[in-house]
Amino acid sequence: MTNEIIIDGKDAILGRLAVFAAKQALKGKNIVIVNAESVVIIGTPKIIEGRYSRKIKLGHGVQKGPFISRKPAMILRRAIRGMLAYKSSHGREAYRRVKCYEQVPQAYSDKETIKMPAKQAIKFITLKELSKKLMG
Repeated sequence: MTNEIIIDGKDAILGRLAVFAAKQALKGKNIVIVNAESVVIIGTPKIIEGRYSRKIKLGHGVQKGPFISRKPAMILRRAIRGMLAYKSSHGREAYRRVKCYEQVPQAYSDKETIKMPAKQAIKFITLKELSKKLMG
């Protein structure tokens, strides 16, 4: 049995996916999340966009933070980091075991993936749409 878990993020809910990935990483598993751009955030899209753009505006210079990435895979990875105690050595080690990809890389195309429960909400936004709106 391998020590690697491959998760398909298509239509998965961001928070539930982040909690699952964080728990598995703390247990010592290597986590690979593919299709990160299809992960959804449930809620009113305008409110979600406003929340993320406000976070980005707080880091209004190179010298200051927080440093919020606008790429879908990095938004997902940042959410997973929030579920870990990444300032401790145990959390940092777990965070290093998490990899996120926007699409399916060639190395993982033929391997078996875990499907997370799909969205069941009316109001949601995908990470790809959020990323496009944050870019410009």
